Amino acid sequence: MAQFLLSVLLALTFWIGSSSSTRYNAGDHVPLFVNKVGPLHNPSETYQYYDLPFCRPEPVIEKQETLGEVLNGDRLMSSLYKLKFAKDKTHVTLRRKRLKSSDIAMFRDAIAQDYYFQMYYDDLPLWGFVGKSEGDYLGQKEKLTKYYLFSHLKFNVLYNADEVVEINSFSDPSYLVDISEDTEIDVQFTYSVTWNLTSKLSATRMNKYSQASLHPISQKIHLFSFLNSITVVVLLVGLLFLLFVRHLKNELRSCSIGDEEEKKEVGWKLVHSDVFRSPRNISLLCAFLGTGTQLLILIIALFALAFTGFLYPYNRGMLLTSLVIIYTLTSIVAGYTSASFHNHFEGTKQKRKVRLAGILYPVPFFIVVSVLNTVAVTYGATAALPFGTIVIIILIYTFLNIPFLTLGGFLGNRFGLLEFQPPTAIKRNPREIPLQNWYRRKLYQVFLGGFVPFSAVVLEWHQLYASLWGFKIYTSPGMMLFTFVVLIFLSASVGIILTYIQLSGEDHEWWWRSILCGGFTAIFMYGYGVIFYLRSDMTGFLQLSFYLGYTALLCYALFLVLGTISFLASWMFIRHIYRSVKLE
Repeated sequence: MAQFLLSVLLALTFWIGSSSSTRYNAGDHVPLFVNKVGPLHNPSETYQYYDLPFCRPEPVIEKQETLGEVLNGDRLMSSLYKLKFAKDKTHVTLRRKRLKSSDIAMFRDAIAQDYYFQMYYDDLPLWGFVGKSEGDYLGQKEKLTKYYLFSHLKFNVLYNADEVVEINSFSDPSYLVDISEDTEIDVQFTYSVTWNLTSKLSATRMNKYSQASLHPISQKIHLFSFLNSITVVVLLVGLLFLLFVRHLKNELRSCSIGDEEEKKEVGWKLVHSDVFRSPRNISLLCAFLGTGTQLLILIIALFALAFTGFLYPYNRGMLLTSLVIIYTLTSIVAGYTSASFHNHFEGTKQKRKVRLAGILYPVPFFIVVSVLNTVAVTYGATAALPFGTIVIIILIYTFLNIPFLTLGGFLGNRFGLLEFQPPTAIKRNPREIPLQNWYRRKLYQVFLGGFVPFSAVVLEWHQLYASLWGFKIYTSPGMMLFTFVVLIFLSASVGIILTYIQLSGEDHEWWWRSILCGGFTAIFMYGYGVIFYLRSDMTGFLQLSFYLGYTALLCYALFLVLGTISFLASWMFIRHIYRSVKLE
């Protein structure tokens, strides 16, 4: 069963809409699939195309979709549009339909919310608006809103030899149907198709969607602001790090020459017998490190796919399919890392378990998704997962994630890190922690540890939000990778500095605080997400719940990743400085 599911999972990689087109002969039928409709400003609130009373074929044939497409909310279905390759058509009647009062009310409500529709033609996306509204003033104060339905759709298709390169759709404003009144009317839906030759190659046909979201002026301003903020923050942290390293070198030099007076003044040396004491909740800590390492590798793998061209805009479901596959395969990393660190801290005295690593992220994820799925089902949105998809996800987790996690735990126990031998003996009773100055207290350090890295990436984070929760297409993987590297560097550097400040105050409980200092950046990211929502045009409970829920899952994943990075940097730093001194 497990081997069968693995083969199915890997097959999903190739069972996806391709960026390359199909070759056709003149007159060949190229199917146009309708996908979904929804309010322009609510990207998560989408419904099936035929939830609005458009003209529909009988029967409606649903296109077989991949796991990623279903997770993405795509619901492709057949349509009445007949777009034959390289054949122009003018004012073809799609169907004449009598709109009842209920149909008119649905269209009017959709137009009031700026509903758009999405279709796919030869795996190329196209959009259009359902209608438009206009306001007429009656007297000085009263305003009458008129609603018009677009009844004619123009398709402009570019082709090169025998391949479709580009397609655009236009709702003709000269064909308007007034639906302001609740009276039944007959509407004739029509369409036209124009084919034009182009010298563009089909291999570059997705470039249009990449370039559409980045205007030259805004791109220059964005790049200037980004580089300016990065430069300021990196210089600031570099200056602090330089002063910190010089100060630490002086302390190590004074210790090596046996200066006892200087030695007594250094607070971090006084906790040498407690700093390597096994932390509280060791199993949870190891599970945290295992899950954080797994998610870090997942992010790196996604960057690799983006740079190789495997992930590109509007490749339906590829991103989500890749997430499922990579997360499943990297479960072995979570198990190995968790068991290995447990081995490192506790030795072979206790039986290591990786169960926590398997639930630390998946359980909150499944809880949030279940709640959001219930909301989507209530609204009838396409974001609602079908029962079959839910069963597939459960089977993948049960028969693939858990076995891979267990295998990783076995390998970590067998071949992982050896038991750590601290450079000094650990006393039975921990040293009492003195009253700390304000800048050494947990709240201040955690705030500073999150604020500094966040201030360096806030502009790029804004662009990511605009891409995830808007219609901007993020097409700068190189800039995003650079931002991520800077984020890792700052999280590690600030984590080391704050750990050193904490130990200098004779506070040896650094384990969990180093994690919080790194992970708190994700708290700032979520807080900025709330501000982004309040400043956006998104409305409604469905969009609000999806936005807050999925943003929380994203920031929680980054909390695990950045907390792991901060901890590992602090851990290596502490081992280095205590091995570099000769303590009695």
